[in-house]
Amino acid sequence: MSELLSKCEEYYGTRNFYEVLNITEDASEKDIKKAYHKLSLFVHPDRVDESKKAVSTEKFKVLGKVYSVLQDSEKRRIYDESGEFDEDSYCGVNWMEYWRSMFKRISTEDIENYEKEYIGSETEIRDIKKSYVSSKGNMDIILESVPFSDCDSEPRIMEVVRKLIDNGELEEYDCFFNEPERKKNRRRRRWEAERREAERFKVTGMFSLLVLYVVLF
Repeated sequence: MSELLSKCEEYYGTRNFYEVLNITEDASEKDIKKAYHKLSLFVHPDRVDESKKAVSTEKFKVLGKVYSVLQDSEKRRIYDESGEFDEDSYCGVNWMEYWRSMFKRISTEDIENYEKEYIGSETEIRDIKKSYVSSKGNMDIILESVPFSDCDSEPRIMEVVRKLIDNGELEEYDCFFNEPERKKNRRRRRWEAERREAERFKVTGMFSLLVLYVVLF
């Protein structure tokens, strides 16, 4: 297995480039770019604290590499037909500069508006479902994976999962609904410490505005 496919599976739970970006195989160029932009905002290294920066950087690189294949019509055609792609073609690419060259600066209000649009949407439900399945009901991983989620989101996420289980769309994991209180408390203490650290440096959970951009339509 190639290094990129291994990292796709490690960080996004799939080796399918379209599934990494949460798009269909018939997605338009505009849809691909929009999906890449939204996902890259959530894993951008500048929006996390130092303890998570290394993992976030790897996730960010994976998205850039996947996008570089799907945004090129010829590379995409080859990938669609054979699953093949040239890993050497993006060696040495500075993915931060690549990203910045594509997107323009936006405001906090733009991100807040997107957060309101995202929470409770079909996209969020799909993200919760995907994370629940890949993590086998591990709430720590789910909160790390689902955008705009934190410890205060737990009751709502549990409600979403319960409905999906009742509808026959998900398998029930005991560890999800009967998580030890000690683990819950440890997660909340960690989250509160990270929030205090973010406030100290005036960085919100959404992203530092110094490096925040929006897709060019």
